[in-house]
Amino acid sequence: MVQFHIQTDSEIPASTQLFNQIRFAIASRQFPPGHRLPSTRQLAMQTGLHRNTISKVYRQLENTGLVEAQAGSGIYVRAQGHEGGSKLKSPILEEYPLANKIVQESMDQLLGEGCTLNQARELFLAEIDWRLRCSARVVVTAPTEDIGVGELMAKELEQALRIPIQLVAMEELGSFLDKITAGTVITSRYFIGQAELISAPRSVRVIPVDIYDYVQEIQLVGSLPKDSYLGIVSLSSGMLRSTEVIIHSLRGEDLLVMTALLSDTYKINSIVRSARTIFCDQPSFATVKAAINAAREDIIRPPQLVCSENYIGSKSINLLKRELGLG
Repeated sequence: MVQFHIQTDSEIPASTQLFNQIRFAIASRQFPPGHRLPSTRQLAMQTGLHRNTISKVYRQLENTGLVEAQAGSGIYVRAQGHEGGSKLKSPILEEYPLANKIVQESMDQLLGEGCTLNQARELFLAEIDWRLRCSARVVVTAPTEDIGVGELMAKELEQALRIPIQLVAMEELGSFLDKITAGTVITSRYFIGQAELISAPRSVRVIPVDIYDYVQEIQLVGSLPKDSYLGIVSLSSGMLRSTEVIIHSLRGEDLLVMTALLSDTYKINSIVRSARTIFCDQPSFATVKAAINAAREDIIRPPQLVCSENYIGSKSINLLKRELGLG
């Protein structure tokens, strides 16, 4: 922290001494652009000056254009000349105030590597063009043995992103990518290694998505009485396997767990008639609910039906929106 010293016995007014010392700190970049000046209380404690005197000095610095006050935040050193970035007035810069700084720093790095402005422009445009082409074709992939999880991802992404999503089995991904010039492959982090291996030689990018954390569902599993019958219905066989393992790790043999694929009507009906609680994913909800309604005359107490609204985590959805230029 820069230390300011005031000579109380000097003929030079204390405010002038402080003004010149702060101005020197700014000029010598001890206080660089964007640096927040000490509060009037901090400077009063350091220099022994009254806070009104310090406020007067800050107003003087502001009048000279060296600093600017930000309401509710403090006094900051202003960027000057090139440091201030583009002088273009753009609604984009108003919405994303740090965007210009990011672009400028990236440009400076390219120029520092020896690129000319024209070369830097070509690199930026090529990257933007490639990303736009990749965003024009979005593919979800999963292994054939668990294509259900691919269907889950594709359904959720189409609803969240409002763009066409194509589902391609992992085993067919290579031949599919050979037929397109650019695209984006999306898969669960469970399958990312295989997807990257297939996509690496081709002109596509691969983005993994993280799954929903299922915190509420896990808490409910933990609260179920011992020997409760728990049913799980899903579009994905992989989800059923992993969920069963997780529940076993939480409760051991305390719970009786039965799983059923959405296509297995016989098992779903058995679960409905025996389970205390049933977990299902969004695509399975209507089928399970209809089975419960159909069996109401045969069961004393209908099971509690818990529908997990999401498979993909919200952070991954937001990341995809940014990567695909969708907001």
